[in-house]
Amino acid sequence: GGIPCTNPHLELRNVFLPLLETCNDLFIHWYRQQHSCNNPNQKRKLENFGVKRIMTFVTRYTPNPGEQALLKHVDGAGKVDGSVVVALPTDNNFEGGGLTFWDGRRKNPMEIHYDTRSGDLAFIDRAVWHQADPISKGTRWALVIF
Repeated sequence: GGIPCTNPHLELRNVFLPLLETCNDLFIHWYRQQHSCNNPNQKRKLENFGVKRIMTFVTRYTPNPGEQALLKHVDGAGKVDGSVVVALPTDNNFEGGGLTFWDGRRKNPMEIHYDTRSGDLAFIDRAVWHQADPISKGTRWALVIF
């Protein structure tokens, strides 16, 4: 795997900028829907809701030990409003993968699995336990934003 750094790769950032801006817009729309549907007072508060990306990175999954998955975790240590995962296109087909979520509002959390394909977006609400499932063949790439 790569080594995390705080210095952005400016050329890569510029290539991804239109996608990042689209993800911002889609996340705002999704977040407003999720958080205003059951509370009319919340709807007014969310009219001016905006986003600020705290962390953005591209991650690679391979069948190699330590690179197959990102096991059960909460993005941003639960201190973010949510996150976005974009399954990036690849010429190297992979087997396995996908995302698993746990619904923690239940006494026995329900496990929900989604297969992902290139171009899929997953919006993940704050403090939701999830994981990038292991792959067994090929290479899987994802853009992660929170």
